[in-house]
Amino acid sequence: MSIFSPRKRLKANITIKDSMLDVIIALLPVSLVSLYFYGINFLIVMGVSVAAAVITESVIRKILGKENKISDLSAVVTGMLIALVLPSSVTAWRAIIAAVIGVGLAKELMGGLGWNRFNPALFGYVATIGFGWIFRVNEPHIFGEVDVATQATPLTMLHQGVEMPSYGSLLAAFPGGSFGEVSALALILGGIYLLYQRQIEWRLPVSIIATVFFLSMFLNQDPFYSVLTGGVLLGAIFMATDWVTCPDNLRGKIVYGISIGVLICIFRFFLPSTGGVAFSILIMNALVPVIESLTVKRRPIANSQKM
Repeated sequence: MSIFSPRKRLKANITIKDSMLDVIIALLPVSLVSLYFYGINFLIVMGVSVAAAVITESVIRKILGKENKISDLSAVVTGMLIALVLPSSVTAWRAIIAAVIGVGLAKELMGGLGWNRFNPALFGYVATIGFGWIFRVNEPHIFGEVDVATQATPLTMLHQGVEMPSYGSLLAAFPGGSFGEVSALALILGGIYLLYQRQIEWRLPVSIIATVFFLSMFLNQDPFYSVLTGGVLLGAIFMATDWVTCPDNLRGKIVYGISIGVLICIFRFFLPSTGGVAFSILIMNALVPVIESLTVKRRPIANSQKM
């Protein structure tokens, strides 16, 4: 069975399950580094996020009278991405609610895999930002008290002008920020695997990263810190490249990537930066039809009869 999205073709000659398994494998390096630094808290957040995503998909599809699609692993991938995009100080309830909203609303109630306009993981994450303080202050730890990292994130340190860790530390492993920001190198390794498996097209993540790098330089900001902090690599490699919510054609991918990079810099340097990468990608998700209409060449219709 080949993968054919109802809205766009994802990748030929392999199943959806095979593609999702590749993404899971690509997420293992950063997940293992997060496990090393955050231990049981990461396991709890990852576990409840994946479980909530799978259960939500099953329940919604049952209510809608649709075939159960758990075996395609798309809900598992969404749950993993939700866990990785959440801050490392998060507790279980926010992960559960983000998964329910992301899978239930942004994925299944928008038609299911292939029809969803917005990245479900980012949609669920953004939906919980506005009341995230409730979870941090009042949420009971349903699995008991858990020690979590409370140090300033690298992006916060950058904005406050305090001494930053070395480039090497941010590249290899540095706790702080979201679970998925803990190691740039682990994210890059995952991205290389996806490129090798031909699950993503390199020009899209490169266009995002290059735009953030050079625009940061133009704005007199450290371009390396700009790329290595704030979830830029996680968003560029694993979120923006989502087959369903990004343009199909090459020119469209480049325009899409550059636009995301510009928006990231606007959020980061001129607006409140919380969720800047997520908001940038979701905004461009909504504009994908416009990008495709402007970048897809239309073949002229030849006259079938001579005048």
